[in-house]
Amino acid sequence: MKRVLPLGLLAALSLGSIGRAQTATPPTTPGAPTQSEPARPTPNCASYVALGNSYYAQGQYDSAYVAFRAATECDPKSGTALLGFGRTQVRLKLYAPAVDTLTKLVALDPQNVSNHIALAQAYTQQYVGTSDRAAVAGNLDLALKALDRAEGVDPQSAAIYNQRGTVYRLKGDNAQALEMLRRAAILNPEDAVVLYNLGDLYNALGQLPQAVSTLQRAVVAAPQDAVARAYYGKLLLLNGNPDAARVELAQAERIAPRNAYVVGQFGVFGYLTKDNLLARVKLEQAVKLEPLRYPEFYYYLGRVALDAGRAKDARGDLTRAASLASTNPEYFYWLGRAQEASGDKGAARQAYGEALRLSPNMKLAQDGLNRVK
Repeated sequence: MKRVLPLGLLAALSLGSIGRAQTATPPTTPGAPTQSEPARPTPNCASYVALGNSYYAQGQYDSAYVAFRAATECDPKSGTALLGFGRTQVRLKLYAPAVDTLTKLVALDPQNVSNHIALAQAYTQQYVGTSDRAAVAGNLDLALKALDRAEGVDPQSAAIYNQRGTVYRLKGDNAQALEMLRRAAILNPEDAVVLYNLGDLYNALGQLPQAVSTLQRAVVAAPQDAVARAYYGKLLLLNGNPDAARVELAQAERIAPRNAYVVGQFGVFGYLTKDNLLARVKLEQAVKLEPLRYPEFYYYLGRVALDAGRAKDARGDLTRAASLASTNPEYFYWLGRAQEASGDKGAARQAYGEALRLSPNMKLAQDGLNRVK
């Protein structure tokens, strides 16, 4: 008999992050001058690139942007400078400039697989990060074309198939996404990023045992990857092993105590194990660390507040969740519950109506709408 999960667990199952980025290993001298371009000593340019790489690795993308921009101005044909600059622009959500930078880079050095993958990632992230999907409707096909060119350079690159998996998943073709990620895992069976994405897709497809085993492999491959470990802990909980989940989540937080995803997943664990104090502390900490990135954490904060009878706080948190994830019907349903609890039937009708628009067969939302008519 098929087990029916509670709504909270369904939300947790559906909210794994899509597509962790993976890059091919660059050549030892990317962007090196050709014979028609005599090498010129540029020690200052190299220093800017090194500084940009350091800032980027630390997540200080504003500072990395300044350093890489200086490097590109110092040496406009430096492959390493342009690659770092383009990737940083993507991190800062400067998608159109990133596409321009990386298109220029591909033209300068079409034999570098990393350049094509970075361009594909820029197209993909622009699609993900743009509210008006119609304006960037062709981006996913452009990403696949960039990956076709990358495959022409190196048909055995796991990073190419990893990114293909992400693109096909966004296109709604989970079968093709699964094939691509499985192929990436065959090419590089110890790549933690590939294993993370494959496990996440198994989770989205409802194949929880395969998701757990694949994330376990990811953690073994990269034991200091706190994000993979936190996600593994979450899946252990959903698979009915809360004790092991707590151990993994605690270890993930020790590795990265200021990573919002890691801290927030410990909060989700708290809510799903009915430890609302732990949930509230960790979830509040997570949204302070990354205020606009994880709607899931606002959702669970809203659930915590609603359980405690704090309807006003619940409305605020669930409004943020629904705003950040405007295609999630469950968020709108619980926003309706919070509005109803606060006595605002008009707002509750709107929220329940939106939940039904997104999921016409959602009986709970229809019941809620019937109550507030």
